[in-house]
Amino acid sequence: MIEGDAGRGPEAEHYEIPESLAGERADVGLSRLTGISRSKAANLISDGLVTIGGRKVSRADRLTQGAHLQLDPEPEPPATAAEPVIDLPIVFLDDDLVVVDKPVGVAAHPSPGWVGPTVTNGLQAAGISVAQVGAAEREGVVHRLDVGTSGLMVVARTPRAYSSLKDQFRDRVVSKTYHALVQGHPDPSTGTIDAPIGRHPNHDYRFAVINDGKPSITHYRTLEAFSYASLLEVDLETGRTHQIRVHMAAMHHPCCGDLTYGADPTLAKRLGLTRQWLHAVELSIDHPKTGERITFESPYPADLAHALAVLAD
Repeated sequence: MIEGDAGRGPEAEHYEIPESLAGERADVGLSRLTGISRSKAANLISDGLVTIGGRKVSRADRLTQGAHLQLDPEPEPPATAAEPVIDLPIVFLDDDLVVVDKPVGVAAHPSPGWVGPTVTNGLQAAGISVAQVGAAEREGVVHRLDVGTSGLMVVARTPRAYSSLKDQFRDRVVSKTYHALVQGHPDPSTGTIDAPIGRHPNHDYRFAVINDGKPSITHYRTLEAFSYASLLEVDLETGRTHQIRVHMAAMHHPCCGDLTYGADPTLAKRLGLTRQWLHAVELSIDHPKTGERITFESPYPADLAHALAVLAD
């Protein structure tokens, strides 16, 4: 016999143990009384939500005819903060692709531990659909920029475009140009860094040049030399995570402001930097539909322009 409402709601549920369940284990009896699975019943008991006569029961306790069993409601799961929605700058948009000028502090797509805004969410908020291809959390995404790196990023809007862009990145048809402000003066002023990159052996969140890493090639040339820093143009032959930051740090010329990879915090403060000085200034691709070569450019954001102005004074 059930006393009160047996529906699963915010109120506790009350049951009277019938003769047919006398002597049964508590988990078995709860399962039969409520219609839930035995494993679910066992979990509710283990969570302390089931009492008989005001006493919490264990799964192996035996039921007594006429006893009153109370099932308390499960606690509501903690509310998760909604992902912040940003006004994402759109550089180019057609039926096949969208090119955005990603601001600093924005991730390419959701990932474990990240609670800030993302490019994919920003596009969704703007009503811009993307290709439903790839992993669920990064549909349409064919390449990424670090949260602390700003600049140009392309996202596929159709499966055809996704496939084409993936092939272009793999075959190095895509041209990505970055500007990086690094500490000191690289010698030679123009050169190539060919050094394998892999996970840092002691820090999971960092990468490093290691013998068994993946092949990684970075080309750079100095655009302007300041008294204690250099502005570089950087082109990537490969696209490893943190590649520019790792390679520059390995040369003992970390990106200014990149405290993760050994930049001087005093210099970062002087330049007003709270992130690495690294910006994706130019992106060239073959349009997935027409085959036309298209190129996009991005100006320096305010924080990077300010750092250069400080150096130029």
